[in-house]
Amino acid sequence: MSHDDDKNRAHAEAMKALKAEREVLMAEKADAPGLLLVHTGDGKGKSSAGFGMVARALGWGQKVGVVQYIKGKWITGERQFFARFPDQVRWRTMGEGFTWDTQDRARDIAAAEAAWAASMEMLADPELDFVLLDELNIALRYDYLDIGVVVEGLKARPRDKHVCVTGRNAKPELIEIADLVTEMTLVRHPFDKGVKAQRGIDF
Repeated sequence: MSHDDDKNRAHAEAMKALKAEREVLMAEKADAPGLLLVHTGDGKGKSSAGFGMVARALGWGQKVGVVQYIKGKWITGERQFFARFPDQVRWRTMGEGFTWDTQDRARDIAAAEAAWAASMEMLADPELDFVLLDELNIALRYDYLDIGVVVEGLKARPRDKHVCVTGRNAKPELIEIADLVTEMTLVRHPFDKGVKAQRGIDF
């Protein structure tokens, strides 16, 4: 018997044992009620991962709500793409751009409060399976919204409602109630080399 045959047989035996372990592990797990997911950190990919889940939900025939807290009138690839699914995606772009664009705190607070009101409507809507609150963490970071009100609103959502919140600097109170928290870590970014945001990659 060749050395490769020995390696292949050992691999098959190891995978058989691993499969048995996984089956025992999965038998202990249960279907969850609606999950609260938080994507935060300095690295790129927080919103991108959230929109990936929107696409995944559509693949299963689910209905989705999206509230964008910051993007404003900025035309993005995801906004244009998901507009092709008007029966499945309810989309609200509520922000007025980045805070350095508006330079008006009262205006930013009013936009954030309107976005939160739209979010609460989506959270309460039994037709929506998944709600993405894109860049909500930014509104919380600048204290445009009361973190206590947001936490209570998220906790009061219907039991089967999945929610994803994105944006850097997630508040500890939000992390505390989340079922899944992912922190994107920045290793390298082309912006540091003078490269602007690119269509299809960044927006």
